[in-house]
Amino acid sequence: MNRVLRLTLIAMGVGGGLRAADIGKEPVRKISLEMYLDLVNVSDPQISPDGKQIIFTRRWVDKMNDRFESALYIMNADGSHQRFLVKGSDARWSPDGTRIAYLAQGEPKGNQIYVRWMDAEGAQTQITRLEESPSGISWSPDSKSIAFTKLVPHHESWNIHLPAKPEGAKWTPDPMIIDRLRYRLDRQGFLEPGFRHIFLVSADGGAPRQLTSGDFNDGPGGGFGGGGLSWTPDGKSIVFSGLRLPDADYHVKENYIYAVDTASGAVRQLVTRKGEYQNPVVSPNGRYFAYTGYDFAMQAWKDSDLYVMDIDGSNPRDITPKLDRTPSGLQWSANSSGLYFGVSEIGTRNLYYASLDREIHKVTDGNHMLTVSSVSKGGLAAGVLTDPAKPADVVVLDLANPRPKQLTDANGDLLRGIKLGDVEEFTYTSVDNLKIQGWIVKPPDFDPSKKYPLILSIHGGPAGMYDVGFNFAYQDHAANGYVVLYTNPRGSTGYGTDFGNAINYDYPGKDFTDLMKGVDEVISRGYIDERNLFVYGCSGGGVLTSWTVGHTDRFAAAVAQCPVTDWLSFAGIVDAQPNYYSLFFKKLPWEDPTEYLKHSSLMYAGNVKTPTLLMTGVLDMRTPMPQSEEFYEALKLRGVPTALIRMNGEYHGTTSIPSNFMRTQLYLRYWFDKYKRN
Repeated sequence: MNRVLRLTLIAMGVGGGLRAADIGKEPVRKISLEMYLDLVNVSDPQISPDGKQIIFTRRWVDKMNDRFESALYIMNADGSHQRFLVKGSDARWSPDGTRIAYLAQGEPKGNQIYVRWMDAEGAQTQITRLEESPSGISWSPDSKSIAFTKLVPHHESWNIHLPAKPEGAKWTPDPMIIDRLRYRLDRQGFLEPGFRHIFLVSADGGAPRQLTSGDFNDGPGGGFGGGGLSWTPDGKSIVFSGLRLPDADYHVKENYIYAVDTASGAVRQLVTRKGEYQNPVVSPNGRYFAYTGYDFAMQAWKDSDLYVMDIDGSNPRDITPKLDRTPSGLQWSANSSGLYFGVSEIGTRNLYYASLDREIHKVTDGNHMLTVSSVSKGGLAAGVLTDPAKPADVVVLDLANPRPKQLTDANGDLLRGIKLGDVEEFTYTSVDNLKIQGWIVKPPDFDPSKKYPLILSIHGGPAGMYDVGFNFAYQDHAANGYVVLYTNPRGSTGYGTDFGNAINYDYPGKDFTDLMKGVDEVISRGYIDERNLFVYGCSGGGVLTSWTVGHTDRFAAAVAQCPVTDWLSFAGIVDAQPNYYSLFFKKLPWEDPTEYLKHSSLMYAGNVKTPTLLMTGVLDMRTPMPQSEEFYEALKLRGVPTALIRMNGEYHGTTSIPSNFMRTQLYLRYWFDKYKRN
């Protein structure tokens, strides 16, 4: 051997323990947590009326102010000439294609409606100057007006006569007087007294005109109703969903479709059959409107059907009676012969089409999450698509030849050269022979001959569905040496009504055994360190995490985020009344507390040995902090290793603020690393 070459190889370590195959091999580049700060989200692409341009929203982290910012971008329909347009979101093209309406921060406060001309000058104007933020913007067919919803305040005055305070005195502010069943809402806080109604404003600006009134909420916004405002082509009516009953707060699983006359404000009810109906969309020819929903049913889950009704409220018909999946994102075909819609099923999301003759076919069929938000008259559809290896990007597809074409590469530079953990899909059989779907994320440098700690992640809801979309959190855990398992146990959506309703009046219950069977399945593959199993979840996942530690000691540590641990106390403090009384239990708690106690994790605190961390937002109104405090104090009293993290600035969940997402990732792994077994 050449002496120089031999010395060079010795210096490189060859012959001294380094394998020849490793010479020149670069270490695997993995995702790092700080990359989250540079991740870009794209959404809501809208095709111009002439089919030549697409506007979409980009969202990113404002690192200096610890919040997300959004801006509108525009590009040609082939993806070329992509550029920044204006700060804001929720852009909608005017029907004549000359302008867009969108929402952005304005005077005097909060979001306001803006209009931007799409000519060379690009003039933009703030159209509204409201004290209460508008939502659900929708152009009139003649492009002259914009409909929207907003809160109409209504303060009850109690005629009390408080003695006058001395000049210069500092007295406590007046109290908040609450007299409604629903008086708070997660992510909004205590609700301003009043009701949401529909308004019209000129696209040139001016004072808005109120169309609807009354002591009920109309149209989208504020956590009430479902779907947007849909105009009839003649501009004479707006179709919307709502619940126009004086005691609406007490009605569970009910919602109806209405139409308001834009000249007189007269409202007529179109859908009267008792049930939950929403998402109305008027056909281009004005003869019909479509909507989704189901007949009244008091059960944990029921998939919606797609209905079509004549515009006068007659001749309702179900055009997807056998689909057993919930249609969403309804888009009429240009000739009004049918509708395109999205379906989330078995962990994926694809585009479907249903004709008025009840012929249904799947337009796309991929292992991805595709959300179509716009369909042009020429048959071009635009949406966003994500899969296990890619964050969402804008895609278009020709509906005659529906193969998605990617137009953006929002995170290409960020992830270039990064090796992600492989995501493996699998199915297993429950103890009572249900097919359960799950996914395994492996470390990027996975070696099947090694043993890895396992994290079981449990989704919330319980009506929810894990899917094949890109998941930064799981990739971050995998990059730190964990195998991540997530599954869709019974009670999950995307598998039909029977599967979703299988936990009716039995939650938690057999869904727990489904999760444990999934853990067993992964362990059987031989690469899991059985001493180091970990579990976490938020909301419904927090419920099942706290339930898990009371029913098994197999996990080395657990993190219950935003859990319900005591259904009795929860019934009196949850924001979404009266749903939680009626959807999970047959009787009210004071009529029969038996089932409430039976399904409360707190009742099994005496069994817990697993070190358990609780993590909840201080503003949470869906699973309020006392639920975590009760469980924490029970475990602390018994000497079980535990801690409680109160996440500042967070409503339900712990990750809506960028820095809190990163804290959550790190707190989880800190707790798991702390209790790893050697």
